[in-house]
Amino acid sequence: MSNPKKDIRALSKEELRRFFEAHGDKAFRGNQVYEWLWNKAAKTFDNMTNLSKATREMLENNFVINHIAVDKMQRSIDGTIKNAIKLHDNLIVESVMIPSKNRTTACVSSQVGCSLDCNFCATAKLKRMRNLNADEIYDQVVEIDKQSKLYHNHRLSNIVFMGMGEPLLNYKNVISAIEKITSPEGLGMASKRITLSTVGIPKMIMKMADEQVKFNLAVSLHSAIDEVRSKLMPINDKNNLASLLESLQYWYEKTQRRITFEYVVFKNHNDRQVDINALIDYCKKIPSKVNLITYNTIGEEEFQTADKQVIQKYVKHLEQNGIVVNIRRSRGDDIDAACGQLANKMED
Repeated sequence: MSNPKKDIRALSKEELRRFFEAHGDKAFRGNQVYEWLWNKAAKTFDNMTNLSKATREMLENNFVINHIAVDKMQRSIDGTIKNAIKLHDNLIVESVMIPSKNRTTACVSSQVGCSLDCNFCATAKLKRMRNLNADEIYDQVVEIDKQSKLYHNHRLSNIVFMGMGEPLLNYKNVISAIEKITSPEGLGMASKRITLSTVGIPKMIMKMADEQVKFNLAVSLHSAIDEVRSKLMPINDKNNLASLLESLQYWYEKTQRRITFEYVVFKNHNDRQVDINALIDYCKKIPSKVNLITYNTIGEEEFQTADKQVIQKYVKHLEQNGIVVNIRRSRGDDIDAACGQLANKMED
């Protein structure tokens, strides 16, 4: 039987203020509850110690806090942590904490499963069950911030929306979560430390540009040749490279922030000179940089990591053409926590 009580975190601060006024209390009580819910990430009404017992009971009678729980946690030999996150309806998503020398990055999910069929990605094999609510996205960040403090003695420094799901297909909730994460009343993180990664949905990229969002944009490109990209990412049939480029140019015009292209080099798919040349041409049309990513196997024979010489060839030619390129080494692949491996497989 479904719970008739509303999740209190679906209410705005103004709605909370009105709730208290309607129940004969002072409006500022709503501000106090809002602070407990977001800034202090309270999981129960009993945690709200500056409220009277009667007030807490009234909240308990009217609302629930559908907080997440870390169901299982795995630690990699490189320090990466993968969390299996249990949601209030018992569905599971995964989030990852990636530590480096002076910072910690949270890789968070935006959907349960994924509706896109990228052929090389384990998450794509899962059926999309539902979108995550803003508070469920926020909670992942809170948990990873705690883990960063516990294991590395410093706060979480960066967030990437590169976990399960396509963030732009859950636009409203993702934007709402980012607003809470960056708000001084929430976690107070700087927008420039947040990166949203998308397969590239032109109309949504243009919408973000129109709304003048302050976070960074990364696009999973993997090929700058339509025929090759469509084989890797079927969404390219609907949103081809030309329409994607148009939306990215619009993004840059509005925000003045360059794009990061995420690019996995696969053996026998995009490892030819013609693939390198196409990427260079594409990058020259929009201020951008390239992250070359090592492919993480998901047991599909068709997809294998390209030879190191090919990746070095990419680097050499991109740099010769004045394009900033980084090689992103995989983290957490021993626990299936690396890019493209999130598929709710946790070892007991």
